[in-house]
Amino acid sequence: MANGIKSTDLAPTPIRTVAARKRKAEAPVPAADGANIIPSTPRRRRTVKEDAEQPATPTPDAVKLIVEGAQNGSTTPQKPRAAAINRLADPSRTNALLRSPQTSRIIASKPVDTVSPSKLREGLTRTTPTTTTNILEEACAHLIKVDPRMKPLIEKHHCRIFSPEGLAEQVDPFEALASSIISQQVSGAAAKSIKARFIALFDSGEGDSGSGNDNGSTTPTAARRFPHPSQVAATSIEKLRTAGLSQRKAEYLKGLGEKFASGELTAQMLADAPYEEILEKLTAVRGLGRWSVEMFACFALKRMDVFSLGDLGVQRGMAAFVGRDVAKLKAKGGKWKYMSEKEMEEISGRFAPYRSLFMWYMWRVEETDISTLE
Repeated sequence: MANGIKSTDLAPTPIRTVAARKRKAEAPVPAADGANIIPSTPRRRRTVKEDAEQPATPTPDAVKLIVEGAQNGSTTPQKPRAAAINRLADPSRTNALLRSPQTSRIIASKPVDTVSPSKLREGLTRTTPTTTTNILEEACAHLIKVDPRMKPLIEKHHCRIFSPEGLAEQVDPFEALASSIISQQVSGAAAKSIKARFIALFDSGEGDSGSGNDNGSTTPTAARRFPHPSQVAATSIEKLRTAGLSQRKAEYLKGLGEKFASGELTAQMLADAPYEEILEKLTAVRGLGRWSVEMFACFALKRMDVFSLGDLGVQRGMAAFVGRDVAKLKAKGGKWKYMSEKEMEEISGRFAPYRSLFMWYMWRVEETDISTLE
């Protein structure tokens, strides 16, 4: 070739592609026994940043674990369900059957048939008292009376939480609050897995505090009972973390156990105290933000006059309920521009003392044909 340059000198330099580099990295490496070993590149560990508060977009799905102990799939063994007892109910008080975390004693309002007729009539403006059998019916009637647009929502969606069968379920408040902490900032599947491993720490009998119950006997592993607060309080942070908990969540659960073990928090207090007192006491516990306590009061304590101004699902549902185009609102102003908290408070206030039920239906608004609400 001219200028003394060979054609081979002009051959393009081979380009090492990503695939080629990968094949080279995976080339067999001879082992001492003559076998070939293919090295593998270790996967990069993903770290999840946790916030002290609830997820950015809380929804009813995020509270499923709170009442898991009283529903199918429970980690705590349930005795055969007896016929529901008709008890006195009050929209401004706890209506759940609470099980004391330490003693398993059941705390509940009085059965109607144990109260004298004269006592039932005291303070009542009608002859029929509010009970666990009729409180949902009364609440739904109130919501429709305040705003007839609630009728199609109520007809389409049955709220089991406040139904007679829902109010007949036993709830361990320590388990419900601990489950709320476990579920923060993780998926539902991950939360269930961590909760199961957390319970297993105490099932094995190898926890720092053992796995004995109140009378000193050993709880069988197959029972899968949620640990007592005193057991969790006496277990080291390091041991709790082996269940898959972060350092902070382990600290939160240990602190919550200490509150119940010391008697600062009790099932009796959660049953009797005004909502404002419960809110104050529980939000003072590390790991429990306002939203978590609001969901606990609604779903676990079965209080019917709870309303969460900070829940995005409720905010979005209310905006749709009053006829706003939530898709346009989100595009214009972001997720917190569906409706102001002041407006939410003004609208929801009309539905007192059944704001918990109103809140539950606001989560259901977009599952219903909105045009029927006009």
